[in-house]
Amino acid sequence: MTEFDPAPSSDETRRRWQAGTDTFGRVYDVVLGVIAPTAYTEIAELADCSPNAAKKHLDRLAEMGIVRADRDSRPATYERNEGYLEWQDASRIANELSIEEIIDRVEALEAQRTEYEAQFETTDPTAVDVFEHESHETIHERMAAVSEWQGVIRDVRLYELARQLSQNDGHLIRA
Repeated sequence: MTEFDPAPSSDETRRRWQAGTDTFGRVYDVVLGVIAPTAYTEIAELADCSPNAAKKHLDRLAEMGIVRADRDSRPATYERNEGYLEWQDASRIANELSIEEIIDRVEALEAQRTEYEAQFETTDPTAVDVFEHESHETIHERMAAVSEWQGVIRDVRLYELARQLSQNDGHLIRA
């Protein structure tokens, strides 16, 4: 599994989670916590349900676009759909902010992106060699800056998507 354990850890927390959440909800919670393709049998174990129930709910989540399924692998594997999560974040932004606020935020983020591009003399954060310096402190600072730059790029994408949703009454394209 991954470093992040999508299932509750303590026995008491686990009992409350099981009592307060139906099987579909537990499968949903677990699959959103996995970041790599994971066998439905392992998801079932984490969600504390039968493999058949997990597979049924995972297939339903795949039909909804919330997860990606690889049914050709044995056993079938599932992983969260990052695009769905981005759309969900963008929808939240579109509901919370006005179009003007979103546009202002995009402008500020684009200014930050331009600053990073000038600082590292590239438009691609993955092209930056953070280890080209010998100082541990400089390496750490460059790693942090590149990570923040990647976050800015993601946020520009989210806020642009939110702007489209706001301008088109919740649709990506005008209806």
